[in-house]
Amino acid sequence: MDLFKKCGSLTNVNYAKEKNIYPYFHQLNSKQGPRVVMEGKDMIMIGSNNYLGLTSHPEVIEAGIKALEDYGSGCSGSRFLNGTLDAHVALESELADFLGKEDVVTFSTGFQSNLGIISAIAGRNDYILCDKENHASIYDGCRLSFAKMLRYNHSDMEDLERLLKSIDTSVSGILIVTDGVFSMGGDICKLPDIVRLAKKYGARVMVDDAHGLGVLGEHGRGTAEHFGLEKDVDIYMGTFSKSLASLGGYMASTKEVCEYVRHVSRPFIFCASIPPANVACARKALQILKREPERVKNLIDISNYMRDGLRRANVDIIAIDETPIIPIYTYEDEKTFLACKLLFERGVYVNPVVSPATPVGQALLRTSYTATHTKEQMDIAIEKISEVLNIVKSI
Repeated sequence: MDLFKKCGSLTNVNYAKEKNIYPYFHQLNSKQGPRVVMEGKDMIMIGSNNYLGLTSHPEVIEAGIKALEDYGSGCSGSRFLNGTLDAHVALESELADFLGKEDVVTFSTGFQSNLGIISAIAGRNDYILCDKENHASIYDGCRLSFAKMLRYNHSDMEDLERLLKSIDTSVSGILIVTDGVFSMGGDICKLPDIVRLAKKYGARVMVDDAHGLGVLGEHGRGTAEHFGLEKDVDIYMGTFSKSLASLGGYMASTKEVCEYVRHVSRPFIFCASIPPANVACARKALQILKREPERVKNLIDISNYMRDGLRRANVDIIAIDETPIIPIYTYEDEKTFLACKLLFERGVYVNPVVSPATPVGQALLRTSYTATHTKEQMDIAIEKISEVLNIVKSI
């Protein structure tokens, strides 16, 4: 069989393109912000992860420009060899201090962070207990680790305990991995119960806080701060590509754990380090978050305003927790693509989420918000979403 035969099998993609409802790879012509220019059209952006609205902040941009001037465009090597800047070390120190952990290791992307952390920490004789709705990077990190992965039903603590009971802890280590804020549903993990079960069965806890940093907690430190459990989470993972307006990722833990990962994690050792401008932008965004914690409150306030407005407009949402991710259920893949197209034509950008990213029949529009959105923008978005969903339902 020809290796490339599978490449002609994208029937769903071809169908969507033929129907003119293909929703992916729209081109931006502007900076990310509450409003953007996309393919020449002015849009209300409710499909980004720019939670604190810092990607266009003048101080962040200025920091990136200065880093380009001081360090050049790249490091041309891995952190392990010639690619460690004093700026990398400063970012790790500042982030560790902010998160209240002994040390931080940075990775070149958020996806790579999960690959690098999980594959280093968990080995062939260990077990990883993974929420079924965890991010794809967690699943790939589990595969790379050679540990045995057991999946528990989403936020089902009885199922998690059932799995924990089945493991012989005298010969195997256990890592429980969960998203802090789940990226599609916007719900928050049941961290108090996870910590309780981890202590009961001698497991370690890792929280992927990609969508939690800058979103949850009084100071924006994430899911653990939200629950008052900052000393009870063994490993934080997060990204710079969302609240911190840059690119890259990190783990925060004890000095011993971080030092171990630095010396055994293949994705860390064999990948070029974060470019200087990205480091500088993340550092500046972190500084702004520290001095302006009100951005976190603004984010939750505007998200709740949108959530309440959608409910008043009888839009079908299942939003359990107060986070800036609000899924709007459209159920069928084709109707989801059509809704995205109609919203795009009306100046509102949202993200389609269809199978296999969701179960068949549970397709949705993933909407997400920033601290710099206005109520006026939200009112327009609510009106357009309601209008489009009524059109789609009638087809």
